[in-house]
Amino acid sequence: MVALLLLALLALLLAWAVSSGDSGAGASGDGKPGGAQPAPSITPGPSSSGTAISEQPGGRDESGGSDSDNGDGIGGSAGAGAGGDAGAGGDGKNGDSGTGGAANGGGAGPAERVPAGSSLPDCDSGAVGLTVRSVKTAYAPGERPRFELAVHNPSAVTCKADLGPTRAVLTVSAINDGENDKVWSSKDCPAGGSLLLKVPAGRTVNHTVDWDRRRSAPRCATPSPITASPGSYLLELAFPGASVAPASFRLETD
Repeated sequence: MVALLLLALLALLLAWAVSSGDSGAGASGDGKPGGAQPAPSITPGPSSSGTAISEQPGGRDESGGSDSDNGDGIGGSAGAGAGGDAGAGGDGKNGDSGTGGAANGGGAGPAERVPAGSSLPDCDSGAVGLTVRSVKTAYAPGERPRFELAVHNPSAVTCKADLGPTRAVLTVSAINDGENDKVWSSKDCPAGGSLLLKVPAGRTVNHTVDWDRRRSAPRCATPSPITASPGSYLLELAFPGASVAPASFRLETD
């Protein structure tokens, strides 16, 4: 009888222990709402569609576009670049040469410089037409006079003409009481040599030279620092085998 009571008591104890264990496990599982959840992952935010800023704040260093200063046309330094200096007029040397042009009546195009070894024949100075003129008849104080040389080829054959400062010689003389006093010459101290230009058949090629009003001296001797005075001036062009009519212009006073 006692043995049966002990067995019954032991069964109750075992049942209680089992029920207590299940209750503790359930309580620990309820510590977080919804049970155990996986940790959330960190995802990158939406990528911006704008351009990324790659420069430091406070200022920026911008690269400018590339300017091509050196051309391959006529009138460059020693006849190499387009519109550059064919001579340093500021120190009594040859004036600044401008860009030439080719025209046949109303149209005009870029004049083409040719190398010394070009197969083009030389223009016959007795056949082509040569003219010289001052672009303006009068120049205000400080304004540089500009002279234009023109070569017209009436033949049916394209040729080349040398308009360099020692071949096509420009001379400026002051007109004083009917006498001409030479002030400047392109051959006195030229910075460049020949300037060979292609003269197409039936067309005209123009070449411009700017004068800075300073006197020149033969063989690059030191010229007078005094610039040309106001008054009337004669412009002449000397070219081998050609006779060219002179032109005139004025330097105005203040």
